Amino acid sequence: MPVSLTKEQLRRVDRDAVSHYGMSSLILMENAGRGAAEIIHQRYGSTNHRRAIIICGPGNNGGDGCVIARHLHNRRWGTYIFMVGDAARLSPDTRTNLTILDKMALSITSAPADEAGERLATTDHSEDVIVDCLLGTGFTGEVRSPLDSFIDQVNRINKRAMVAIDVPSGLDCDTGKASHATIQADLTITFVARKRAFDLPDSTNYTGRIEVADIGAPLELIAQCATNSA
Repeated sequence: MPVSLTKEQLRRVDRDAVSHYGMSSLILMENAGRGAAEIIHQRYGSTNHRRAIIICGPGNNGGDGCVIARHLHNRRWGTYIFMVGDAARLSPDTRTNLTILDKMALSITSAPADEAGERLATTDHSEDVIVDCLLGTGFTGEVRSPLDSFIDQVNRINKRAMVAIDVPSGLDCDTGKASHATIQADLTITFVARKRAFDLPDSTNYTGRIEVADIGAPLELIAQCATNSA
């Protein structure tokens, strides 16, 4: 059976990959985003209409989204980035990758959740792939307002497909508990390994199909962290 990790075990993988193996966190983010973009392209890139709406939060999950946007653009997708939330809270690696997108002159909309929702609602997305990079594995509890209303609105949008990155926003990756507002994905591209919550039957209502993307962390490190309780 494939290994499933808790969020604490995943933190150990990231931490030790950087501190013990000397891997750059930017390299890990690059590998994650590039791997996810490859899966998206393989699954949805066979048609002439290749457009992705990539919804990013200020944390590292949003940074993964920025990398995905760059690699999909390089594969001749139309990419539109919505940076949702407080720009002052951008993580350093997310800020670096967002700056790259800005220098590439890609379409970037930075807005609070309520304003971002209004802008999304004005466009037909029936042929678009929407990519959820809002909250990531650190989320627990309930999604706060106005982000909860934004997530509900994204779920209601008529779209070609919804892809969640690492974990659907609003889903606790340990317990499998869904917030009152949780992304309902057709495909979840998760990093390093499956998350503990994915083994629970109700989680499939939110994850859809699950694919694991490699970020380059040593297999020995993943195995070591998997055997340590968390």
